[in-house]
Amino acid sequence: MPELPEVEVVRRGLERWVAGRTVRQVEVHHPRAVRRHLEGAEHFVAALTGRTLTAAHRRGKYLWLPLAEPDGAPSGRALVAHLGMSGQLLVEKPAEPDEVHLRARFRFTDGGRELRFVDQRTFGGLAVEDAPGDGLPARLAHIATDPLDPGFDVDAFSAALRRRHTEVKRALLDQTLIGGIGNIYADESLWRARLHGARPTDKLTRAQVSDLLEGVRDVLGESLAQGGTSFDSLYVDVNGQSGYFSRHLAVYGQVDRPCPRCGTPIRRESFMNRSSYSCPQCQPRPRARSAR
Repeated sequence: MPELPEVEVVRRGLERWVAGRTVRQVEVHHPRAVRRHLEGAEHFVAALTGRTLTAAHRRGKYLWLPLAEPDGAPSGRALVAHLGMSGQLLVEKPAEPDEVHLRARFRFTDGGRELRFVDQRTFGGLAVEDAPGDGLPARLAHIATDPLDPGFDVDAFSAALRRRHTEVKRALLDQTLIGGIGNIYADESLWRARLHGARPTDKLTRAQVSDLLEGVRDVLGESLAQGGTSFDSLYVDVNGQSGYFSRHLAVYGQVDRPCPRCGTPIRRESFMNRSSYSCPQCQPRPRARSAR
């Protein structure tokens, strides 16, 4: 599933190519693409036709574009998108052939490039939702800010993390605690901080939390600079270009390869129906807590 860097790359593309344009026509090619829009496909089309997509925002792994009325006034609603496992928001010339898994199409009044939602596995989706006040749709309010957000509160995050009675990797994947981190960047961040994912959060020192947060920010920033991590043709930007951070992964997917820091073979362990990767030398598994 795309994580923060991959979704942020898409957001930047939408801001460049889509923001400020007015929707002329919307086509829904598959009902699952708008299943989160509870009023149905026809209502989805009507809610967008004639509206202007004013900007592109991201919270965690979600994207949203606030809508303006034909007179330019804010509508209090927004187009919300989640890419799921394989969703793509592509900006294409109208003459380009339709993609095999095209699920929705947006044409604009300027007659220029159109926006297409392509989703092979149909786990992603689009919806028009209320976005009052600060413009954050209610569905996204529970998602915490991410560590690259200027509003991220380091002290609050550190205190909340150390209050948790859980494993540190589980905490990193908790979107109510810190937004945008998935399996790939959790493993990479833990390696940089020299922490095993099973380390109890309530036993972390302030210095360890600081190192972890530094690792998270570094790996996210570096991945973003490389266009994200693309293992196949599904994770692309709005122009269909893949990211290259997969070439710089230290532990994720590197089982039995030497650790870039100490040379010890990377190990793979089962974790929540997926895999975790770590260096047994740099990231020793914590001792089990003794029963009393």
